[in-house]
Amino acid sequence: MSAAYDTFDYPSYWIGRDYEHRSEVVALKAFLHKIPKINTILEIGAGFGRMIPFYSFRAKRVIVTEPSSKLLKIPRQKFKNKKNITFLQSTIDNIPVKVRNGSVDLIIMIRVLHHIEDVGQTINTVRKLLRNGGYFALEFANKTHFKAVLTELARGNINFINNEEVEDRRSAKSIKKKTLPFFNYHPNAINKILTDNGFEIIEKRSVSNIRSPLLKSIFSVDLLVYVESMVQKIFAPFNFGPSIFILAKKRA
Repeated sequence: MSAAYDTFDYPSYWIGRDYEHRSEVVALKAFLHKIPKINTILEIGAGFGRMIPFYSFRAKRVIVTEPSSKLLKIPRQKFKNKKNITFLQSTIDNIPVKVRNGSVDLIIMIRVLHHIEDVGQTINTVRKLLRNGGYFALEFANKTHFKAVLTELARGNINFINNEEVEDRRSAKSIKKKTLPFFNYHPNAINKILTDNGFEIIEKRSVSNIRSPLLKSIFSVDLLVYVESMVQKIFAPFNFGPSIFILAKKRA
């Protein structure tokens, strides 16, 4: 993960994606409202710190981790005066070496899971880091979003929606070049991994539901985000959007 993002201009990727960014902020803020008290927050794979301003005020201690030194340099400089934030360059499997197990109240992981093939191992690491009763705010790329289902049905693939196997969205050329994986997951598969690892699902949200170049060219971002905020919970049972947010709680 580090090498790939050290050579990729990830901040530029978000130019023109205000709707998608703000949709994710809506979901994260909604989750934060459901958590009564937070002492320590850990964000895994924070990138260039896009989400830090929207959660860092909630905790006495914030730990920001990212495997890419290039990306981590950006928030480290931007938030250098925030005394409650610690920055760690680390892969997921190495975090327990630097952060004590059972010491975190909330773990945030957004736009990370699509690069991870062994989800079970990652969720197990998250569970160990959380205290009993701690929360996990997880985002993942949804294999069965509305557009994908329609596309597969048009191809005659009537079993697509029930196929819970992970889907690697890379092209054959990208796989040959051994580029960073990009996995889409079936929501049922993620739910099972979470529950098998001792988590209770508190809330699910369907995110970026009206992502469309045409709509973005017609309507203001403010209007799109307003509509988004109204439909995230409504569309969640149908796994409508390309991105799914889950708030889970570690059972005691």
